[in-house]
Amino acid sequence: MLIVADENIPLLDSFFGDIGEVRRVSGRSMTAGEVCDADVLLVRSVTRVNRELLAGSRVRFVGTTTIGTDHVDRGWLEQQGIRFSAAPGCNANSVAEYVLSVLSLYAEKRGLADWSRLSVGIVGVGHVGGELARKLERLGFDVRLCDPPRADLEEGQEFVSLEEVMKCDVVTLHTPLTRKSNHPTFHMVGEQALDGLGASQLLINAGRGGVIDSSALLARLGRGNAPTVVLDVWEQEPRIHPELVDQVWLATPHIAGHSLEGKVEGTEMIYQELSQFLGLPVRKKAGQFLPEPALSKISFTSSVEEEDAIRIALRACYDPRRDDIRLRNAMSGSVEERGAAFDRLRRDYPVRREYSSLKIQLKGTSKSLQDSFRAMGFKLKI
Repeated sequence: MLIVADENIPLLDSFFGDIGEVRRVSGRSMTAGEVCDADVLLVRSVTRVNRELLAGSRVRFVGTTTIGTDHVDRGWLEQQGIRFSAAPGCNANSVAEYVLSVLSLYAEKRGLADWSRLSVGIVGVGHVGGELARKLERLGFDVRLCDPPRADLEEGQEFVSLEEVMKCDVVTLHTPLTRKSNHPTFHMVGEQALDGLGASQLLINAGRGGVIDSSALLARLGRGNAPTVVLDVWEQEPRIHPELVDQVWLATPHIAGHSLEGKVEGTEMIYQELSQFLGLPVRKKAGQFLPEPALSKISFTSSVEEEDAIRIALRACYDPRRDDIRLRNAMSGSVEERGAAFDRLRRDYPVRREYSSLKIQLKGTSKSLQDSFRAMGFKLKI
């Protein structure tokens, strides 16, 4: 059995090496010729999986190690009798932690001692948005949820309109990219929505680049009273607009979900689905392959201020400013050179561990601080 896989999927040999021969190829430039003799195809979001890629091949199973599926023509796969599996929720915690790190930096920028004073509007309350909402609510934030498709189906759940959620101090986007639906998200945040945002607000997009109209955003950032903007996803990836990078507060190369735990969980989920498809036993778990973290423990005493402890712990795990610097330094050269650099930043992304990898030792600290660390997902030693 031949398994053709995106070379950037972690632990390919560990999970799939005893199922078949693993052939690694570039996900961004994957061709029909590289796939035609494969039995199994494993991809990430950078590969378009459709008739053009798979027509005439012997592929019977396609797995994407990502939450999103808008890069896959699922209708065509179903027509061809090709089994498809995704990894919903695999990196939800990673993206939620990315947003928490951004919120911590933003609160510091605003001079807020208590970051929970910020109201947060979440647009798209699926795996990622739901996980983020749970963390923020446990931390005491005022959270408002916007999800029109869920609002149509669910009674009793409190959802607000896009217009209402755009009034929050922070608006964070976590929707799929859809064009043909009752509530399309393509350019959902356009000129009208952007004009309603002011200098006291923060807009984060860690969902899909096309949800924001980039031209309208660039124009808005060029006018007075503009909001603070953080972009992890971009239109026309990997050939993103360098002027937009210059204008936003934080710019990162589509890595919000790139924690080691999130990536490995995506691999594990597809391994489980492929094993079931082939009638093989599931013998492997992601946890057995995770290495010891570079930083394993931080200790705080009773003299620490709560906001300082939270800030120190979050920065120790992840500081988005490092990724921002890397991306800005890559925005030189031709369009093709910038696109190649964007892909390299994702391919060669340094190991980033989730909060759960870090044990927080608290000596004589308040119950409030203990509860905050638990809400974020850190391990505690009291």
